[in-house]
Amino acid sequence: MNTLRRGRRKPRRPGPAALHGSPRLRTIHGGPMAGTLTFRYVTYLATTPEKVWHALTDPELSGAYWGHGNVSDWRPGSRWEHRRTDGSGIADVEGVVLESAPPTRLVTTWAEPGAPTGRGEPGVSTVTFGIEPYEEIVRLTLTHEDLADEAEREAAAGGWFAVLANLKTLLETGRPLPKEPWTMP
Repeated sequence: MNTLRRGRRKPRRPGPAALHGSPRLRTIHGGPMAGTLTFRYVTYLATTPEKVWHALTDPELSGAYWGHGNVSDWRPGSRWEHRRTDGSGIADVEGVVLESAPPTRLVTTWAEPGAPTGRGEPGVSTVTFGIEPYEEIVRLTLTHEDLADEAEREAAAGGWFAVLANLKTLLETGRPLPKEPWTMP
């Protein structure tokens, strides 16, 4: 009788299909509060956590791939604004920094200008960027929660797909996409 001994085996790493297949998009119905929706998206970038953090928090760099500069001192409790890059200084989104742990985690509220910006307020949602090393690359997990309804969740999903594609392109090639995805039909 022959016995086959395998010894210790290295854990199997997910291949390209696992990284780029449907698990990237996880939509969860029912957030922490009844009647809310959550959108979650995971993407992988050939860069460092520090560069992702810088791209999210630097007004000039975020303006290059988002069309809006993210402006704040990024301390918990501080306000932040999502300002247009057209020179008008208009903020289309504003909120409060809830958590800031460079370069791994950023949590903010997300609200229309002039509306209440506190977590749990009507019309206020929460955005979390989770940034973690994954082998030689970075796994970026975006979670947008406390969305009011399915229409808001779908609008958020479409916007985040475009923004994160442009962020990934900028960090991996040094330049954003030739045309912003959100301007295309």
